[in-house]
Amino acid sequence: MLYKFDGKRPVIGKNSYISDIAKVIGDVTIGENCYIGHGAILRGDYGRIEIGDGTAIEEGAIIHAPPDDVNKIGKMVTIGHAAVVHGKHTGNHAVIGMGAIVSIWAEIGEWAIVAEGSVVTLKQVIPPKVVAAGNPTKIIRELSEKDQEFWNWGKQIYIDLVKKYLDVGIEPVDNE
Repeated sequence: MLYKFDGKRPVIGKNSYISDIAKVIGDVTIGENCYIGHGAILRGDYGRIEIGDGTAIEEGAIIHAPPDDVNKIGKMVTIGHAAVVHGKHTGNHAVIGMGAIVSIWAEIGEWAIVAEGSVVTLKQVIPPKVVAAGNPTKIIRELSEKDQEFWNWGKQIYIDLVKKYLDVGIEPVDNE
């Protein structure tokens, strides 16, 4: 569901799927071919959210922006189920694992992978092409070619799912 707030309304790119039970509020721009999953919340109320083309915001994820600032999420980013992303910048092709927390003003480099359940702390910077994990998050290794192949496959699954949701649609059923 899209909501206007304080004179600002979400802008949605072509061929993007926004679940009816997602909440997209205020100053939010979503690129083309994006997936905004069921129960996701994108709050562009006291800051702006920008999401690049081909990005998947999975079920239950929460995206917020720093006060009077921008939370810019790049192209082909995967934000896992129930992740909380309150950062400043997430680079193209990055992965934020399920249940991970990216704290206020944190920055995630291109192709960086933040493991499931990790906590990226206030203003922490994760460089490009690394795998980071833990609480607080620490770099555990460099990104491998196998990692990139796997995540390219995973990202394509969501791009294909967007198309299917838009083509086939979903409909409620009675519980009889």
